[in-house]
Amino acid sequence: MGKKKVMLPADEVDMATAKYQYEKIEAPHLTGISLKLFVRLLEAPIIGSLIISHLKQENKMVEMLRNTVIPEAPMFKPEFPPQESEPEVVLLDEDGKPEERVELALKTLPDYDPANCWIPDSSSPFRYWKIRDYAYAYRSKLTTPSAVAERFISAMDEFNSKKPPTPLLISYDPELIRRQAAASTQRFEEGNPLSVLDGIFIAIKDDIDCYPHPSKGGTTFFHEVRPVEEDAVSVARLRRCGVILVGKANMHELGLGTTGNNPNHGTARNPHAPERYTGGSSSGPAAIVASGLCSAALGTDGGGSVRIPSSLCGVVGLKSTYGRTDMSGSICDSGTVEIIGPITSTVEDAILVYAAILGSSTAEKIALKPSLPCLPNLTSRENSEVLGSLRLGKYTEWFNDVFSTDISAKCDDVLNRLFETHGCKIVEIIIPELHEMRTAHIVSIGSEAACGLNPDFEDGKRVKFTHDTRTNLALFRSFSASDYVAAQCLRRRLMYYHMEIFKKVDVIITPTTGMTAPVIPPASLSSGETNLQVSGNLMRFVVNANLLGFPAISVPVGYDKQGLPIGLQIIGRPWCEATILRLAAAVEELFATPKKKPLQFHDILKGN
Repeated sequence: MGKKKVMLPADEVDMATAKYQYEKIEAPHLTGISLKLFVRLLEAPIIGSLIISHLKQENKMVEMLRNTVIPEAPMFKPEFPPQESEPEVVLLDEDGKPEERVELALKTLPDYDPANCWIPDSSSPFRYWKIRDYAYAYRSKLTTPSAVAERFISAMDEFNSKKPPTPLLISYDPELIRRQAAASTQRFEEGNPLSVLDGIFIAIKDDIDCYPHPSKGGTTFFHEVRPVEEDAVSVARLRRCGVILVGKANMHELGLGTTGNNPNHGTARNPHAPERYTGGSSSGPAAIVASGLCSAALGTDGGGSVRIPSSLCGVVGLKSTYGRTDMSGSICDSGTVEIIGPITSTVEDAILVYAAILGSSTAEKIALKPSLPCLPNLTSRENSEVLGSLRLGKYTEWFNDVFSTDISAKCDDVLNRLFETHGCKIVEIIIPELHEMRTAHIVSIGSEAACGLNPDFEDGKRVKFTHDTRTNLALFRSFSASDYVAAQCLRRRLMYYHMEIFKKVDVIITPTTGMTAPVIPPASLSSGETNLQVSGNLMRFVVNANLLGFPAISVPVGYDKQGLPIGLQIIGRPWCEATILRLAAAVEELFATPKKKPLQFHDILKGN
């Protein structure tokens, strides 16, 4: 008796009185022999159920999912009310040719001045080469895609021989790269490049199909049960633009983790601090971009998996609105929280790659009725005026809930400078039920992952998964149908709160992560690691964009006292990618220098 709770309908909740709940995750941190023993216990018939039940009770999951009456109807995938159109944008044809969209995207960017980029002075501040730098070098015959390919292959050989190992790519064929580069070089010699992306080196996360490479999802076996026969839709669009696809980038196994740990293929190292994690699950994509080896990479993001590693590695990560990009050809193509998005070294490069890959599937066009995709016109005279009109939402207690005050202080500095420079208005907001949101997200993504993996798990493949993955699957497989429905009722409730907030603000601003890059425990390299406290810190600010389908972007804004990168996150209204890209470009301009050169960096454009 007395366990039942009844929630008020969302539209009767006084949002202004909601209290912030500081997150405390009750779960052991395990690696090495202790993790292996724990997995054995979890998978034991009776004791495993008792352990999982205890952990769920300690983290108030049972109270929320089974003892609470949630008055809202379930929302099984994001449903968006109609949105106001964005000002000063350029519309794109999502059914048109990707190379034509890229050409249009190019016209939204400020003029390119090679004199500002090709400075012989070696004492000039570090900066990443942009896509337009490569395009200029190719057109001006300063170098060729084939010459850059040889430098890339040489750099990969060096990375693969490093101690400790730095495994950026899981599948990699130098001859495939040489053939693509030779074709691109010939197009430039004939004066017929396919687009500004022609000859640009891009890596593809290992859960997105890129033929003829296998898609293992970071496992040792998944390519055996799911052979690759063609490119994923997003990859095919890049290929049409002349991109050089370098191979399949490393990842946390099956995307079920936030650190990037992978005992199967080796754990990718953070280019800024090789003894630390990159973040995950798109670990290889973020590391290969931060290392200077690729201008861009494609990742997937179901729980911050593009934004977390981008933040920890000091690069840009874009998550578009749910349904904005076609997920066909990815391992996680049937979920309700995932997207495919670009990781790049600059915002303008994110704009160019996003323009190439965007376009909803036929099913999502019918179900979601997306507004026309658009980009911010950064060349417009009114751009500054539009920036000044933006209302930036900040939930101070949530914003400040970070492992190190270096993070909140640096992100606060961004807000102050946006106000001083552009006149952006900072609006205090309150988001109710953030703890419930995290629960709804883990049940949603976990149940959907378990549904997809159960057949292989039951077909004798269980022992082929890492111990980390098996720990997560033990939890995910314990969720019931009623748990999943309850989570979807929470999704509708949380959507209501956020859409009410978006009536008062244009974007929500947070740190991207609650901590900078964590140290890699040596024992985890061979046996894996489970550390839900670290996962909680890394995921604290990212899950609402996944559960509710909002667009979000992480932009680097500086470093903590240890020299580790810090990212700022901008969350936008549904379908409003142009707004978050416009603001991200402004943030990047404010924090353009000084940038730290990563310890593991290769200049494959100039070769020095």
